[in-house]
Order: sequence, then structure tokens, then C-alpha cells
Amino acid sequence: MIEDIKSRALHRTKILEGQIRGLQKMIESEEYCIEIITQSLAVQKSLGSLNKLLVENHLKTHVSHAMKTGDQEQIEQVLAELVKIFELSNNR
Repeated sequence: MIEDIKSRALHRTKILEGQIRGLQKMIESEEYCIEIITQSLAVQKSLGSLNKLLVENHLKTHVSHAMKTGDQEQIEQVLAELVKIFELSNNR
């Protein structure tokens, strides 16, 4: 993993951890539903940011490597993985 991206991804996971704990406390204390939903949406946005970092790393490392090798089987595999991730991200 690219060191800068790894550092940013780990930072994002720590933020997510705090957001999830906050969300749990809000549910336990039965806070106003809209406030809980707002926090949940913030968590989803943070997960999106994390996913963006992970895709960036994948493109700059694995996909780039596959393209440089010219191995058609490997290229098809990384492209299929990207299509799968794209489909998963659009099926919400």
C-alpha cells in the first residue's frame, strides 16, 4: 500500500470509529431520530471517503502493475474487479 494513502486511510478509520461510537451512544440514549440519521449519513460519507482512498491505491498499485506487465489475464481480472466495485457502489 502506498504509504501516504495508508496513513490517510488509517486516519479515516479512526474518525469512523469515533463516529460509530457516537452513533451507538445516540441510539442508546434515544436521541431524536433525525439527529441519529444525520450521524448515520455522516458515517456513510466517511466510508465513501475511505473507499475512494482504497480505490486510488488499487489503481496506482495493482491496476498499474497489471497494465505494465501486459498479462492479458491479469488485466482482465483487475478490470473485472473494478467493474464489480462500481456495481456494488451503485446498488445502494
